[in-house]
Amino acid sequence: MLPAAVLQQARDEILDWQGSLMSVMEVSHRSAPYQSLAQKAEADLRQLLSVPSEYQVLFLQGGATGQFAAIPMNLLRKRTKVAYVNTGIWSQKAMAEAQHFAKVVEVASGASSGFCHIPAEQDWHRDEGSAYLHYTSNETIGGVEFHSIPDSLGIPLVSDMSSDLLSRPLDVSRFGLIYAGAQKNMGPAGVTVVIVREDLLGSAIRETPSILNYSLQAAEKSMLNTPPTYAWYLLGLVLEWLIQQGGLEAIAEVNQEKAETLYRAIDDSSFFHNPVVPSCRSQMNIPFAITPPGLESSFLLEAKKVGLVNLEGHRSVGGFRASIYNAMPLSGVKALVDFMVDFERRYG
Repeated sequence: MLPAAVLQQARDEILDWQGSLMSVMEVSHRSAPYQSLAQKAEADLRQLLSVPSEYQVLFLQGGATGQFAAIPMNLLRKRTKVAYVNTGIWSQKAMAEAQHFAKVVEVASGASSGFCHIPAEQDWHRDEGSAYLHYTSNETIGGVEFHSIPDSLGIPLVSDMSSDLLSRPLDVSRFGLIYAGAQKNMGPAGVTVVIVREDLLGSAIRETPSILNYSLQAAEKSMLNTPPTYAWYLLGLVLEWLIQQGGLEAIAEVNQEKAETLYRAIDDSSFFHNPVVPSCRSQMNIPFAITPPGLESSFLLEAKKVGLVNLEGHRSVGGFRASIYNAMPLSGVKALVDFMVDFERRYG
């Protein structure tokens, strides 16, 4: 979901961006106006996250999936092992890609609970010889989320934050690298943000394609090739919107209230349930199911009739999933809760 104000501004500027008589999609990415757009987007992102000066901010392509390979290519630094925390499907996909380049050490896994919890840090089997420690901060499908930053014991900490970056304040200085596809809280699909500490640049393996080489991309200000100009433009509008909302502290308060409202409704119900251990529950993606089987189709059909859409659970787990990213207003969550209460009254 994108903020309505962002979509309205994009609509108003679609044919004439900044008096150019062209759409921003038609403007050269090398032109001074577009360069200013790109620079402002980076400055706004740095402001929102308080990104330290010793970090490069890159706007790349290929989604988080592209970074699954780019990370070991760039960060191995002549080491042969990389460490991963396995908390669900996206962790597993990242691990599978890294196996092409190094030995993957699984320091912890939530598999024993069906990925409904995050193993306690004191139970992790750490490997200090690894090039980095990777974790997925929020698993969109399983609905588990880290609510604190793990201790990497001195090795670079890497995190896939595709679904919760910009949802709350973050201490970027704790990380070697953060990456996130834009299509959850930052904009439409097509652009991927990478925030990488500069001392980790310059050691990519020889086989690294130029487009995946962080040093080369940093030197070219993320324009080694033609970037996804419209997605970058929309990302910039979303960043402006976030600043107007009061920044990450303000949006975090709203996100917490939204999540608490929906979890309370689920927990108070004898009809709906969420399988995730409460201490690990995601504030972004809330999976839930109906206890008596056979009502899923009716729930989705009736929800759609009252304007509640995209509630289908991932095909691998079924049930339902409410994704309540930054742009989803509290009123939307309350509308879902009201519908759930009414549905239970009629079918429970």
